Amino acid sequence: MKVLGLDPGLRLTGYACVAMRDGRDALDEAGVLRLKRGDATPDGLATRLVELEADLCDLIERIQPDAACVEAVFAHKAFPATAISMGHARGVILLTAKRAGLPILELAPAVVKRSMTGSGRATKDQMRLAVQARYNLPAPPTPADVADAIAIAAGGLLRHTQPAPTPLP
Repeated sequence: MKVLGLDPGLRLTGYACVAMRDGRDALDEAGVLRLKRGDATPDGLATRLVELEADLCDLIERIQPDAACVEAVFAHKAFPATAISMGHARGVILLTAKRAGLPILELAPAVVKRSMTGSGRATKDQMRLAVQARYNLPAPPTPADVADAIAIAAGGLLRHTQPAPTPLP
């Protein structure tokens, strides 16, 4: 089982592929899709979204994941426009993954942080260090979008490979 984790963004979209090997998760690949800075017009935004779709199609074709996992929408009161911006990228990610026939899982940021660090309120640096330690990386992943994508993929893999809890009688 291979899961493609995606941390949506209109400038940088983090991605990571985590696979199950010998009963353990292993990091296959991680990086960012860097989108060209466009103007603030609707046409500039649409151009970046088309670029994101093309990059995602290429990535999915190359990696051949079994599922995709994306960070759920969240809004921070200090940065409300970020949620709107992220929503555009998430829409493209969901559409592209669905067209590729991938099952899609969404995880809330706090769930991703808790599964990687033990705390749903972990900082970016704590996440980067936890990802480095878990996958025995020589350095913390940079930018933080990469660490987030790795954690999202790991959380998605865990959800896809764990048996569902048995309901109580």
